[in-house]
Amino acid sequence: MASTSEAARAGAILTIDLAAIAANWRTLRDRAGPAACAAVVKADAYGLGAARVAPALAVAGCRSFVVATLDEAIALRGVLPEGTEVICLGGLPADSEGEFQRHAVTPVLNHLGEVERWRVFARWRGTPYPAVIHIDTGMNRLGLGPDELDRLATEPDRLDGLTVRLWMSHLACAEADSPMNAAQLAAFRAALARLPAAPASLANSSGLFLGSDYRFDLARPGCALYGVNPTPGRPNPMSGVIRLDARVLQVRNVDSPMTVGYGATHRVAGSGKVATVAVGYADGYARTLSGRGHVHVGGAAAPVVGRISMDLITVDISHLPDGAVVPNAFVELIGPSRPVDTVAEEGGTIGYEILTALGRRYHRVYTGGAAEGL
Repeated sequence: MASTSEAARAGAILTIDLAAIAANWRTLRDRAGPAACAAVVKADAYGLGAARVAPALAVAGCRSFVVATLDEAIALRGVLPEGTEVICLGGLPADSEGEFQRHAVTPVLNHLGEVERWRVFARWRGTPYPAVIHIDTGMNRLGLGPDELDRLATEPDRLDGLTVRLWMSHLACAEADSPMNAAQLAAFRAALARLPAAPASLANSSGLFLGSDYRFDLARPGCALYGVNPTPGRPNPMSGVIRLDARVLQVRNVDSPMTVGYGATHRVAGSGKVATVAVGYADGYARTLSGRGHVHVGGAAAPVVGRISMDLITVDISHLPDGAVVPNAFVELIGPSRPVDTVAEEGGTIGYEILTALGRRYHRVYTGGAAEGL
């Protein structure tokens, strides 16, 4: 655990509320019912630390966890209790069958070559190993395409020796009012009608809000667990889970015709004040927020001015009273006054990217969690 002195010297502090993440999962579980509800914890739980997030979700009742890579799955196995399921989306890398079996990880098989390799391995071991089989219903990214689906439907013995844990597909436009949602739902249902009976999974975070037809047997929410709004354009049904505060290093008086930052992109108009803050793109505070982002300080928003550099940002505090911002004070970059979706919109990106880009230089503080009786 980091010492108090580490917190005192930190340039920025990232606070992660495990209780809020667990509460978000419960909200999604209740919406998914009677389907089960997994938790997507890939990309180190969207940048928030899978080793801390996943156990808190297990205490909350989650029994199925989804990751992207085998390495993520193996690391997760080391922190999860017995009886939990780990599903790996990234297919079956070459010569990895033994690792999947050894660590009790269920692979998502994305093409018939992977189906065959997993079947041969299971028959060699004399055990019907579980598999999730991905059916592409229109994203054209991963999963069995129409030709492979036809072959599997007409040659079901390709599954001999396997236990199909799930048939799954992935929605391309779940967060939008798009006709593609209904088209993919219809394609998925048509595929299921041709295949051996097994549980099915389609809904991601936003898919859970499209209606009960999309829920099937297992929902796979990810971003919504971490406070990203799964219903853009409507009030966010999820609780915020992080707060990012950064330290003010210096406050200086400025006046025209001075400029601020690399490239002299911000030209000062009249007398004012600028605060230099200890965070930059090396910390995941996106360079695209240059001249567009804001921080919250002294009860007000203050604009980011000049280019964001590797370690620093500069903020115009001219409109704040003298003494409202001083060196060693903290400003809020993400949190109750600056939700992650707001920051993402200002940076021209999405909340997923803001979260997964969070750097390793922050002093991290976890609140809530199993120790507080989730």
